[in-house]
Amino acid sequence: MGAVHLTSDPDGNFTCEVRSLGGRLLRLTGTLDAVEPLATGDERMIANKALVHNAWAYVKHEAEFQVATEEDQRKSHRKQADEHAEVAEGIANLVDDLTDQFTKAWCSGCFDRTEHQRVEGKRSGVRAHLCASCGTATLRCAAPKCDHMATRGLGSFRIPRYCAEHRHDIPSFERASATVPGPDSYADLLRYDKPNLSRATKLAAAGVLAAGIAVPGGIAAAPALGGAIGAMMGYSGAVATNAGLALLGGGAVATGGLGMAGGTYVIAAAGAALGGALGASITNAYVKDDKSFEIEKFREGVGTPVILTRGFLNESSADWRAAMAFVDRCYPDAPVYKLYWGSKELTALAAPAVTGTGAKYAVKNAVRIAARASKAAAGKLNPVAPVMIAADLAKNPWHTAKVRADRTGVALAGILARTEIPSYHLVGHSLGARVMITAAETLATQQGSPRIDTIHVLGAAIGRKGDWRKLNDAVSNKVHNYYSSNDQVLGYAYKFAQGGSVAAGHAGFRTSYPNIVDHDVSDIVNGHSEYFSKVHPA
Repeated sequence: MGAVHLTSDPDGNFTCEVRSLGGRLLRLTGTLDAVEPLATGDERMIANKALVHNAWAYVKHEAEFQVATEEDQRKSHRKQADEHAEVAEGIANLVDDLTDQFTKAWCSGCFDRTEHQRVEGKRSGVRAHLCASCGTATLRCAAPKCDHMATRGLGSFRIPRYCAEHRHDIPSFERASATVPGPDSYADLLRYDKPNLSRATKLAAAGVLAAGIAVPGGIAAAPALGGAIGAMMGYSGAVATNAGLALLGGGAVATGGLGMAGGTYVIAAAGAALGGALGASITNAYVKDDKSFEIEKFREGVGTPVILTRGFLNESSADWRAAMAFVDRCYPDAPVYKLYWGSKELTALAAPAVTGTGAKYAVKNAVRIAARASKAAAGKLNPVAPVMIAADLAKNPWHTAKVRADRTGVALAGILARTEIPSYHLVGHSLGARVMITAAETLATQQGSPRIDTIHVLGAAIGRKGDWRKLNDAVSNKVHNYYSSNDQVLGYAYKFAQGGSVAAGHAGFRTSYPNIVDHDVSDIVNGHSEYFSKVHPA
């Protein structure tokens, strides 16, 4: 029997056994849809989260491999199953060699200051530490005089390993919970304390790979980190790992961004992490990824500040007159901050629509953009198009911009959570409305964060159906949703691009939650760009 062994029974129960070189046994049992497997066996192995997460992730991918029929799916699941099994085996062997020596330091796997238990490597041949919080293999950062712990690969070779600070994964461990006076000072939160030494690591790793030596690399730490985030969602095992990894990356923004359910996982996972180093790493990653991200303090004022942003068809425009006029009608004396974001994605989405004149031409071209995402759907060009398959959805410009909006909302929440201002009003149009909804829901999951007083969303490019309890609970006052059935961009292009989903900006949320109020402005708004200029706030 190998180090990692999987069996199943006719009732759909799976059992994964991981046996270390020294004979220690970890047994995980559960169904594929189990949130958490039953863990039995050696106490040291049960206590190691990275080991449990990787072993259960192996079960998920191995099972998917066995039933997959498409060759690319089989290859993907085979590769991931093998990687998770390799890491589980490696960590299990390290558990054999644990000593009674502990070092307290910041961990680059879970960004927590915790104990790291020394591994002597009598059986495994590896000298390292295991983080008591996430279970990741760690070692002292290679930077001179640095006391932090870096994540370590599981091989016996040595290349320089640097901590999260010296890799610029986070600006600072120590300043992770620091605050700034207002959101326009967010750059101070992202100021790096240490030089970036990761280039040397990457070059060394490339040399090792070129020599033909297999390197598990970041996968050893990534499942543990993903699991740490996923645990904040109330999940564990592979469910937690996969949810957390989806939040942290899951693919480039250009190809659809998050690998799973986009904002759904982002909202659920990020809030609990906002105040610490983990939250700082998430915010830092998102802001670095979007070169257009900026928060500008537009004017001073009194009372609760307003955060204002825009979306599709006007984000790249320098003309903020209509948007500011709407804010003035709502909060004439309030301080106002402008949020700039996602210009690359939004410009690509809007470009064909703004090359012509008139709403009909704009809709025609917006639908054409959506149609390119799916050949099957394009043949029908129907506003109630069938649901697109996931691969096509990831190429869909609407989907790409939507994921960017989710990420921007999380980044904004991470920044607001570390300001000294107690509450905010949020105002957003189109995909900018999605940004504000995501930010509010994310903030609501973090105790002690600033409260959102009121949200105004206009022509919201977000699906109407959903569990809006979090949004209802996220505000002290109301969420005002201004929608128009005459908005053809949302009624046709958005609906087509999102597989038939009806936008809240086209038909309202239609929810019974008392803090979410729909306002039908169809009698005055005839196009997607008319909300700010024509709507009078409730």
